Amino acid sequence: MNQLLDQLYKAKLRLAGLVTAVVGVGFLFLSKAVATTATLSWLVGWPTNELGTTLLSAGVIAVIFEYYARREADERATAHFRQAIRQEAPAIRDAVLDSFAFEPETMRSIASEKMLDRIATNAIGLRLGDVELAHDAYADLREQVVRSPERWHNVDVSVSLSPWEGGPAKGKDSMFVATIRWEYEVRPTESTLRFVSTSDQAEYRELLRDPTVADQWMFEKVGTLDASSQDTFELVQFTIDGEERPIRRTVRRGAQVYTVALGKAATIGNEVTVSYTYRILAQCHGHLLYLDLPRPTKGLHVQLNYGQADIRYVNVLDYFASPEASRVERSPTTAPAKTVDVGFDGWVFPRAGVAFVWVLEDELTRHLIKR
Repeated sequence: MNQLLDQLYKAKLRLAGLVTAVVGVGFLFLSKAVATTATLSWLVGWPTNELGTTLLSAGVIAVIFEYYARREADERATAHFRQAIRQEAPAIRDAVLDSFAFEPETMRSIASEKMLDRIATNAIGLRLGDVELAHDAYADLREQVVRSPERWHNVDVSVSLSPWEGGPAKGKDSMFVATIRWEYEVRPTESTLRFVSTSDQAEYRELLRDPTVADQWMFEKVGTLDASSQDTFELVQFTIDGEERPIRRTVRRGAQVYTVALGKAATIGNEVTVSYTYRILAQCHGHLLYLDLPRPTKGLHVQLNYGQADIRYVNVLDYFASPEASRVERSPTTAPAKTVDVGFDGWVFPRAGVAFVWVLEDELTRHLIKR
């Protein structure tokens, strides 16, 4: 395209030079005719000869310039342009980088996802001084956060432990009932959420990567109890902005699934408050209750109430990959209620969580008697 325009420009310049020279020649002939023709004597005072000479010279010079001087003029203009670019390159570079740094949408409009990944990896590599570490760190971050469908905010979890009073006599005294209530703010991306209880370890690992699963529970078979029993897992309530949603339960061998349709909340795209409560069975002598966070979470508060359980002491383990420390507060020993509160204001990545590890009263009593 540029070559075609250049050829057109050359042709127009040559034509203009030719026309100017022809007009100049015409004026010279007219000047000769004025001296010999009586009817043209009124033009004797006109400078036709000088005008013809000027136009003829201009036309010839234009053609000569096109053939001989234009290439040198183009080379000189190109050299001046390159010199100007080299002089202004730092300012242009800084302006582009500032635009990318302070206006991310500008970068989004001109870069593909692969290019954005490369830019992010290179930037992290420069900061860390280790390209391989930057590549692996960003790959993990992308899998956990960038590709996560939702972000949870202001997550509040309350857990209440109490002795299990139902079921077969075998195992009755070895189980705690954990009533767990979740509440958080989210912009839903799925129209349906599932809550799954399973006794299959492989299936449990697959559920951890399923974006439609809001919570999953692994329950190993104990006696006649397995994950398909409502005693081991039951979703008892689900609300969105305070409005209860119907719950559908399906059972299969070794597992059960609770399904909730979100309704309008999944289509309007606004942030809503999701709240749900479920009950699970936890083995007393397992000494562990782990709460997993399946989505990137900003702001977390977890409270464990174990006043009704035969527990002497509870240790708290958090798995937050952050330089900030979580806050752990315990109720006074003189208070009737026994609680442990865990708070964290920063971001918590998926697959992180909080683990409560306890010591039972009867275990401590047996240990003291043996001594």
